[in-house]
Amino acid sequence: MPFTLLAVLVLTGWPPLRRLDVAVTGQLHGYALDHPAWVRVMSVWTDVFAPMPLRAGALCLVVWLTRRGARRLAVWVTTTMVLGGLLGPLLKLLLGRARPALPDPVAQAPGLAFPSGHALNAVLAAGVLLVVFLPRTGAPAGAGQHATRRRSAARAAVWLGALLLALVTGFSRIALGVHWTSDVLAGWLLGVAMVTATTVAFTVRPRPTRRR
Repeated sequence: MPFTLLAVLVLTGWPPLRRLDVAVTGQLHGYALDHPAWVRVMSVWTDVFAPMPLRAGALCLVVWLTRRGARRLAVWVTTTMVLGGLLGPLLKLLLGRARPALPDPVAQAPGLAFPSGHALNAVLAAGVLLVVFLPRTGAPAGAGQHATRRRSAARAAVWLGALLLALVTGFSRIALGVHWTSDVLAGWLLGVAMVTATTVAFTVRPRPTRRR
């Protein structure tokens, strides 16, 4: 629902959202023109955590899970990344929003804008990190204080890594002037919806029927 509402506002050209998009892009573009080092950092980040490298990482994770016998979890990772990877380009074609056209651009990107594929796939990858690795950082019953501290630090590291992956990757697209703010927000919302939907679908099982 939040993604659908945002898509409607973008398609109808809602003035407050349009002004926000233009203002944020203008400010960040001006900063990028004055700070080439900032552009290089954002460019490296956006390339390292682009959709294709994230999918390659997910494939390695699927192989690792399969070898450990976690086949159901491996299928969930595959389903989440594949469905998200297909849905993003399809929605771009349906909505047909153009990317920002800036004077003296600092970066280029092909295709359409809404939703951001980088932001969508970064959230999918962040969700995979949380679902796969958070349960493995839980403290077992009767664990000592030192072990509990280490596991708490591990949980914090997983959360921090997932948040940085999603937030910085999305922000890098706005900072480089290849997406509007609403494009990235749409990618985040769609990614959260996709991870939630596939997680629920794989968690909920049909109730066994009682035999007489």
